[in-house]
Amino acid sequence: MYRHLLVTVAYDEGQNAGQSLKVARQLAAPDAQITLLHVMEPAPVFALNYMPEGWNTEMRSAIEADLAKLAEGLPNIATVVAEGDPAHEVLEFARAQGVDCIIIASHRPGTQNLLLGSTASKVVGRAQCAVHVARRA
Repeated sequence: MYRHLLVTVAYDEGQNAGQSLKVARQLAAPDAQITLLHVMEPAPVFALNYMPEGWNTEMRSAIEADLAKLAEGLPNIATVVAEGDPAHEVLEFARAQGVDCIIIASHRPGTQNLLLGSTASKVVGRAQCAVHVARRA
């Protein structure tokens, strides 16, 4: 059983954060801390001139609201939105906060990624704690 679990939440196609949260609750010790983390990747520089003013703030607010909805009614759960490279931010958060298990979703292998998605692969390879890979369709 783990004392502090980090559940990564991505908003790409096929992501089911509810399923990852369910896994975390099954792996958690009584009174464990669970943190939901979404990492906003920076917009490509070439696209910034085409983005409406305030898009980043609006997107962050929407993500924070969605994470709060996922966490609603659950004990010992926190939500965090970070910005940067997803793998780096997940690993840095886990290290800094003493996370003992990261739960990250990964899609089925395809031609672009032989075993795991690139973020999941980096996290699995570099994490200093346990990592649970939740497969998605």
